[in-house]
Amino acid sequence: MVKRIGSLLLLCLLLGACFKKKHFSDVPAIAFVAFQSLGDSAKITLSFEDGDGDIGLAADQISAPYDIGSRYHYNLYMVYYEKDDVLGWIPGTDFNGDSIVFRNRILPIYAGKPKGLEGQIIATIEPLYYNPFSTQNDTIKYKIQLIDRALHESRWIETGEIYN
Repeated sequence: MVKRIGSLLLLCLLLGACFKKKHFSDVPAIAFVAFQSLGDSAKITLSFEDGDGDIGLAADQISAPYDIGSRYHYNLYMVYYEKDDVLGWIPGTDFNGDSIVFRNRILPIYAGKPKGLEGQIIATIEPLYYNPFSTQNDTIKYKIQLIDRALHESRWIETGEIYN
């Protein structure tokens, strides 16, 4: 009887170890997974981890610090780069000479009590994922950053080279 109880306790401990909660930093971490061209638009897939699960902004979250003029109105930034044959990687620019930045507003992924989350985010780049007016648009990449509701900013990551 004692052996059975001991064996049962050991089994419970082993099973409990298999289901331990993962602990992530409250600062979101992202990684590039995939790029998919859809003609002129594209989708970028990212994996993410966040310790308090506060990824995403609801459509009605427009008060400070998420107001329209704020950097935090958007929570996913994708900066466009082109590979120049002489200079290497340079920011792609628009007609005004400003860097091309795709700003997305990811909707909330989880709204319950704070808990660690991991998963994938698929972001769309449209109407064009490349600069059709550039002579250097044959090889591009993006630098990407995710910001959570507590304004924790992930580190910037890069996609691999994308060939047009």
